[in-house]
Amino acid sequence: MIAVEIINQMIPPLKVTDPASKAVKWMEELRTNQLPVLENGYYKGLISENIILEENDSDKNVGDYKLDGKDCFVYFHQHIYDVIKIASDNQAQIIAVLDEDNQYHGVINIEDTIAAFAQTAAVQSAGGIIVLSLNQIDYSLAEVSRLIEAENAKILSAWITNDALDTSKIKLTIKTNKTDLSHITATLERFGYKIIARFHETKHAATEQERLDILMKYLEM
Repeated sequence: MIAVEIINQMIPPLKVTDPASKAVKWMEELRTNQLPVLENGYYKGLISENIILEENDSDKNVGDYKLDGKDCFVYFHQHIYDVIKIASDNQAQIIAVLDEDNQYHGVINIEDTIAAFAQTAAVQSAGGIIVLSLNQIDYSLAEVSRLIEAENAKILSAWITNDALDTSKIKLTIKTNKTDLSHITATLERFGYKIIARFHETKHAATEQERLDILMKYLEM
């Protein structure tokens, strides 16, 4: 999924010549505390409600304020992961979307990004999640994938986070298409991988089956 696919056309941009009072009014109507600001069709940054309230001068134009998020933008072709990173780096609710000529085309709301990500197969598909602790120099997704596929499973998604307690280590989070992780974890541990967490649906499924059995027994009474 790329940026152009999740543009929110309901959030309008402000011009540098618009009064701050207009910005505040739009923010209240749209229930947001940030809006993009343009000059001649080019993105200049974000103005927030806090900036305007701190100045306490709603007669000023939007362009008279020191704008935030001048680097808070992505291009049409950038991936949803890039959108999330830019939003996180800038602590922003919205991210501007530009074309190859740097012309503004709209914004992405971070809530829309999360909703879009939630619809991906990696999230929607049933499966189990394993978190591994690895030395950075030992990391090989190809090797981990080979071991998982040896247990007739597939990796649906994988991502890496740094270990806050040890800079030489990383945490590898993997979602597989199997809810029963017992064989996969046994294989990984046999090859020396340290598993620090696992999440799967086997117990949940068992609980649902137990409830169904109780209901069937009740109906038979």
